Amino acid sequence: MSTKVPFNREKWIVLGLLWLVCMLNYADRQAISSLFPLLERDFGFTKAQLGLIGSAFMWVYAASAPFAGFAGDRLSRKGLILGGCLFWSVMTGLTGWCGRLWQFVTARALIGLGESVYFPSATSMLSEYHGPRTRSTALSFHQSAVYIGTIAGGGVGALLAERYGWQWAFYGFGGVGILVSLLLLLRLREPQRGASGVPSLSEKRELPGFFPTLRILLGQPGVLLLMLAFASANAVGSIFLIWAPTFLFEKFHLSLVAAGFSAVAAIQLASAVSAPLSGVIADKLSMNLRGARMMIQAVGLIAGSFCVVAVAWAPTMESLLAAMICFGLCKGTYDAGIFASLFEFVEPSQRASVAGLMNFIGWGGGAIGPLMVGLFSTYGSGTAMERMSGSIAWSGAAYLLAATLVIGSFRIYRRMPHFSAISAGVEDRCSMEER
Repeated sequence: MSTKVPFNREKWIVLGLLWLVCMLNYADRQAISSLFPLLERDFGFTKAQLGLIGSAFMWVYAASAPFAGFAGDRLSRKGLILGGCLFWSVMTGLTGWCGRLWQFVTARALIGLGESVYFPSATSMLSEYHGPRTRSTALSFHQSAVYIGTIAGGGVGALLAERYGWQWAFYGFGGVGILVSLLLLLRLREPQRGASGVPSLSEKRELPGFFPTLRILLGQPGVLLLMLAFASANAVGSIFLIWAPTFLFEKFHLSLVAAGFSAVAAIQLASAVSAPLSGVIADKLSMNLRGARMMIQAVGLIAGSFCVVAVAWAPTMESLLAAMICFGLCKGTYDAGIFASLFEFVEPSQRASVAGLMNFIGWGGGAIGPLMVGLFSTYGSGTAMERMSGSIAWSGAAYLLAATLVIGSFRIYRRMPHFSAISAGVEDRCSMEER
């Protein structure tokens, strides 16, 4: 049932609820990465096979994302978020019963299917509650849950595996997800469609079908460039999510728990600081500078490319942690504007659809990164560690490519007189009236 959006504490309560779900979303997907050394030991998986397990999630997540986004603009977003959370939590728990390669690949693929419905509906819902004065702030704080969830998945997952067996990492996170689903059922509220947008654009016009919607979105060069940038940046981020625990475990001979925690904590905590800060700054600058969100993203990507190389060839644990912290700060600076920048190009009625399409291209392309590192680490000349370090270092070029694409979208946006400038004024007036 829809309720009229109150521009007071309700929009922050919704942000808090979705922050919790987003945190769990990433904890569930990250948990398995810290367990790769155990799966390699217990089942004899090669690094190429482990890369396949990691990429299976991303491929299905990407393939189902456009349909999830299309549904998010037409069905109950609360229902999609609740159903997705319950489904992926059950599948996470069932992963504890896997014992063969095909079973792990299937379980991870189904988790990707369940998680694909979350971000399009969640970002659309948050953008409904938050107008342009707080939209980047809300979306960037929501993004910070990604980093905390990644830390929880890597650190807590490794701790549970070391003490009770690798299966309990999945049992634990799956059980918590079922409880969170109950909380969503009781408290999450569906906002009115178009509450923070232009009604004539969001409500009065019949929405086009699936393929016409894709043609409309892909026909906008700025949207396409931002999506390709996300694919390039996400390839690098996915490499760190999947392979950083193994990298630390083998290069510096850390314990499973220390590797699982250290691999993600330095990067993710730094990102958790820089993403909300970048979002607040972007909201303020955007009031006077069109496209400020994209320029902030480009700066983060350019600086981050050098940090990737530093991480790959760091000679000591201290230098590695310093490079990871710098990379995390740059990554958060880019991540804060992923959806806020994208929404500059589309109508309110297309937000979930364009977010789903973004995840399709971003995660579909990003899935190549972990698989390539796994292949290069298994085959080729030199030691396995030298091959892994080299492949990680070369991935820095993907960050430079992403920066170039974001700058291109910025140039397009600056030349476009479109509805978003009008929409921003309407949204501001609606926000003030509700207050």
